Amino acid sequence: MDDTSIAWRPQLPVPWVAAARGAGVEAGWAARRLAGMPVDLAGWGLRQLTGRFAPAVSWLPPGRAEEQAVERGTPVLLVHGLADRASVFTLLRQGLRGSGAGPVTTVGYSVLTPDIRVAAKVLGDEVEQLRARSGGQAVRVVGYSLGGLIARYYVQRLGGDACVPLVITLGTPHGGTATALLAPPHPLLRQLRPGSELLAELAEPTAGCRTRFVAFYSDLDEAVIPAGRARIDHPDLQARSVLVHGVGHLALPIHQPLIDEICAVLAEAQQVTPAA
Repeated sequence: MDDTSIAWRPQLPVPWVAAARGAGVEAGWAARRLAGMPVDLAGWGLRQLTGRFAPAVSWLPPGRAEEQAVERGTPVLLVHGLADRASVFTLLRQGLRGSGAGPVTTVGYSVLTPDIRVAAKVLGDEVEQLRARSGGQAVRVVGYSLGGLIARYYVQRLGGDACVPLVITLGTPHGGTATALLAPPHPLLRQLRPGSELLAELAEPTAGCRTRFVAFYSDLDEAVIPAGRARIDHPDLQARSVLVHGVGHLALPIHQPLIDEICAVLAEAQQVTPAA
């Protein structure tokens, strides 16, 4: 595993100034995310009352604007975090439009999904559909928070490395997080506890995995504790972990320098021969 730091972010002379700014951004985005959660839960409850039971994982179809943004290029799937919606990737989608990536599709899952493995299987279905729409091209995946762990499970345990040559993760608790020990007993959150059965699966030998990983992690991440658990530490994986300074967990997908770096990684990946 290669460990680097994002050099393009200047260091402020007083560290607490950067921390204070990051905390302010986090507070604002936390309020917006929490405001949207009742809408998601209410929609799920309405389906239950009307007898229209949703599947364990509900994938959001790509918006027409997303599909038409770029007709040619590298197909990209964006997978959001547990408490997020597709809107968390609005700025990233805008950045990707000018980077040669496309079509860009955002997929999502219900907050009541019982198991990361279930979500990973459905992610595989979405990968195949996007490949079919893109002439069989390999698909790159960007996963934020829990979305990155779903993508990793798919390529590492379900054979997704055959068609996904690159996975980029943002603030993903690859090694688990101490916050999951104090969180409510949500099935997915239990799988994020250090030493969980699912994380033990991902720690098993995986020689021959063809997917390359780039894991961005922040020294101000309040959701992944300790922050280093958002790195990928596996001897069999082609992984590079990149430290982002002074950016909180909620702000990672909207931080413009990080978006620029993601676009650069994807642009570089277009020059690499896709996985067979």
